[in-house]
Amino acid sequence: MDVEALVRPVVESSGLELWDVSFRGEGGRSILRVSVDRDRGVDLDTIAEVSERLSRRLDLEDFGPRGYTLEVSSPGLERPLRTPRHFERSVGRRVKVKTTEPIDGSKVHEGALVSADAEAIVIASEGGELRVPYAGIASARTVFEWGTARSER
Repeated sequence: MDVEALVRPVVESSGLELWDVSFRGEGGRSILRVSVDRDRGVDLDTIAEVSERLSRRLDLEDFGPRGYTLEVSSPGLERPLRTPRHFERSVGRRVKVKTTEPIDGSKVHEGALVSADAEAIVIASEGGELRVPYAGIASARTVFEWGTARSER
C-alpha cells in the first residue's frame, strides 16, 4: 500500500504541503509519521485538524496493522531536506550537508544554501561556494540560528 498516496490528498486539501511521511516499526509498535508545512508555518490547531482528517481517511482505507500510532507534526526548525523541493524552499537558510564522498577533503559541509535546481545545490561557506549534486548527498538539514529566523518561511 502506498502510504504517501493515501496521505498526500488529505494534507493538500487542508492547504498544507506534505513535507515527509514514514511508516516503520519501533519498539514493537508501528508508527506512521507525517510532517506537514505551509509558507506561514503550522500551528497546533492545524496539526490537530489534519491529524483527525488523516485518521478518518486511514480508517476508511483499512490502513495498516491494528494498533499503529499516527504522529502529525511540522518538520521543525532543523528540518530534514530530502527532495529538491525541500532544498528550493530552504534557499537563504543555513544548512548542514553530509556527502557520500569527500568534497574538498570533507564529507560534512555547512553554510548558506545559495541555490537549488533540479540536479544540485550550491552552498556558500567560508571556503567559497560548493556545488553538490543530489546524488552525492547522504543527508541534509537546516540549521537554526538564533536571531535570524525568517518570517516568510
